[in-house]
Amino acid sequence: MAGCSSQKTEQFDGKVLLEQQCARCHNLDMPPKTYKDEKAPPIMAVAFHIKDFMPVTSPADKRPKFIEFVSDYALNPRAEKSFCDKESLRSYGVMPSLKGRITRPELEAVAEYIYDTYTKEIFLKKMQEANAFARLPKGEQLARKEGCFGCHDTVIQKVGPSFEAIAARYGNERVIAQSIRNGSRGKWKASRNIPMPAFKQLQDNQLELLSNWIVHR
Repeated sequence: MAGCSSQKTEQFDGKVLLEQQCARCHNLDMPPKTYKDEKAPPIMAVAFHIKDFMPVTSPADKRPKFIEFVSDYALNPRAEKSFCDKESLRSYGVMPSLKGRITRPELEAVAEYIYDTYTKEIFLKKMQEANAFARLPKGEQLARKEGCFGCHDTVIQKVGPSFEAIAARYGNERVIAQSIRNGSRGKWKASRNIPMPAFKQLQDNQLELLSNWIVHR
């Protein structure tokens, strides 16, 4: 009798590998940030360019061909294989080979992650979210950046009291700012004695902005 193989294919984290191997040259943000002396085009631009110009016979071929191309090109880069326009090649040059730094299976995991993550649909969603965030009051923007909405809501009691309840009880920006900076505990019965952490990293102008929004929102 022949025994069944129990060999398991090793799984790689494409996101982690992308950050480890590619972030030193490519910007990984979406939408991407641009820099004056960037070494390589943003990964989003790379992904979109390959997807747009890579020849395929059917849509079902696009993902496997993308993975095959990226995995091969990273190990054996040449100008004639690139889908970059001539101006980009002159500006950035041909990337150095990653031979000896990453394996083919690892590159395949990276390519899969790039293909599935850097899509025009996700890009559009992120742009819509960014535009919606930009329309928020500056104080609410800061509250969301600092994670305040993890424990608070505008009108509903969560782990901590709502911003509406805080404004109704205190109505004083200085008192609220001090509570944010130093933290507090036991002031709200409904919070079950869960402490409010101190946000000492916030600058005076940030505390003023945040407390002003809480009182006057």
